[in-house]
Amino acid sequence: MTATSTLILTQKQTLQKIKRIAYEVYENNFQEDEIILAGIYDKGYLFAKLLQQELKAISPIKVTLVKVSLDKLAPLQSDIFLDCDTSLLRNKVVILLDDVLNTGRTLVYSLKPFLNVEIKKLSTAVIVDRNHKQFPISADYIGYALSTTIQEHIEVVLEDEERFGVYLS
Repeated sequence: MTATSTLILTQKQTLQKIKRIAYEVYENNFQEDEIILAGIYDKGYLFAKLLQQELKAISPIKVTLVKVSLDKLAPLQSDIFLDCDTSLLRNKVVILLDDVLNTGRTLVYSLKPFLNVEIKKLSTAVIVDRNHKQFPISADYIGYALSTTIQEHIEVVLEDEERFGVYLS
């Protein structure tokens, strides 16, 4: 966060957006026995943990957390890892999560491991959608849509109790 950062969503507002996403996920998948939340490390994974807590509070669905790891700056040069065996994903609903959808690059490259296994359905969820698509991907679940200039930066803080929230700089 820089000195010129502006608070866009407080902790309470951010958690409310995540809770709303949980209700949408449950509404669209109420018939499922299990949902896989695949969070892109690191903030997408933190988002997935928070969403898992909300889903457990409102539904009987088993929610399994999976960590997706890749080099966001050089996704073509790095491998993309899941912290589980891909057989766990077979015939399951998978939701790929990240904190911010900007150009779509990270989400597109993060899809790769899921293309090698037969899953039932794949959706995406983000806390903030910035509307600067350079790849043909959109989020199915969006906490907050925010039109920004390409030079502006969105920071989602989920691990620091004092700064928890969404900032624009």
